[in-house]
Amino acid sequence: MLTAAIASSDVETAGQILAGLQQTGLVASVKQWTIPGDQVEQGETIPDIVFLDLAREPELSFAFAAQLRRLRPAVRLIACSAVNPPGPELLLDAMRSGVQDFVYKPVTPASLRPILEKLREEGPSAEGKSTARLVVLMGSKGGVGTTTVAVNLGVQLSTFARKRVVLLDLAQPLGNAHLLLDLHPRFGIRDAIENIERLDSHFFSGLLTAHRTKLELLGGALHPEQWKSIPPALLDRVANVAHASFDVVLADVGSQFVSDTLLRSSRAILLVAETNVPSLWNLERRLSALDGLGISPNKVRIVINRWHKGDQETLKGIEKSLKRPISAFLPNDFRKASTSVNLGTPLIENHNNSLTGHYRQLASELAGLSASPAEKKNTVSSFFSFQTKR
Repeated sequence: MLTAAIASSDVETAGQILAGLQQTGLVASVKQWTIPGDQVEQGETIPDIVFLDLAREPELSFAFAAQLRRLRPAVRLIACSAVNPPGPELLLDAMRSGVQDFVYKPVTPASLRPILEKLREEGPSAEGKSTARLVVLMGSKGGVGTTTVAVNLGVQLSTFARKRVVLLDLAQPLGNAHLLLDLHPRFGIRDAIENIERLDSHFFSGLLTAHRTKLELLGGALHPEQWKSIPPALLDRVANVAHASFDVVLADVGSQFVSDTLLRSSRAILLVAETNVPSLWNLERRLSALDGLGISPNKVRIVINRWHKGDQETLKGIEKSLKRPISAFLPNDFRKASTSVNLGTPLIENHNNSLTGHYRQLASELAGLSASPAEKKNTVSSFFSFQTKR
């Protein structure tokens, strides 16, 4: 992914650019310099692209740009101007300092995305593989335990795999993840959407509720009508901001197709189902719908929840019918699972519990940790790993 920087004398404008950059999901990190004041030292790492805020004294920004250009000739310099179009004198000064393009205030993700995508395609830092950290959990139907899987997987990724993990509760009509963690969020997804224009990683962190396991939660809707004011198209921008701060972003979407863009931008989709006729009937149609959205089958992984050994023959037939493998089996332990849900306590207290072990192994596979051949037989095959942010 690209690296970026902002050089500005105005806190509000810098914050607006930062929010826009993080919401595109195309930058791995954003450095900030204050003009005048900050100096770039010899040997300091210069990002791929630098946004220069042309405030009251644009000559200071141009001088800073020229310095960056000397230290890294290949840096892409973008001027942010309130004047549209800029006058001939301003254009000439910008060209002399090495500025290659303009964006106009107010800066938005929509105005930044074409520039970033073009640079990503042209630049040497473009990567051939996905760097997304988003995993979407979707149920084949309601009631298959998607939220239970999301919560326990998030806890294991946080405690066992030691990743920074955030869980976005996007289930409709109501979010229940906080109940399974015994948390009382003050803020949630609606607050993120209502403040989308200034939503950056710092603002986002203030909306989260932390669990004692260090898993962090963005609470879901508390009233069904709240979804009327939550445009699905903006959910991916929220996920992109989360992506900038966390090693793993889990999105519990329940049984709804909340956002096509969110599904396409994910690294994987865990499709949760049970071994009963309604669930398996819906599973087949979910897979067809995802194919219809153009989502690669390699991205979708089937997870069977509340699994019994006696279901094995049925599931073999399902694999043959679907022409897809089942990636993970989470055994049925009604007593443990029911107690965990009712007390709001994740399944982490008993290391010898079979269900806990399966969640732990699933988390280790997602995190790219090693696993024994015996453990891999009952869990998801190693299909990707997350890189810890440095």
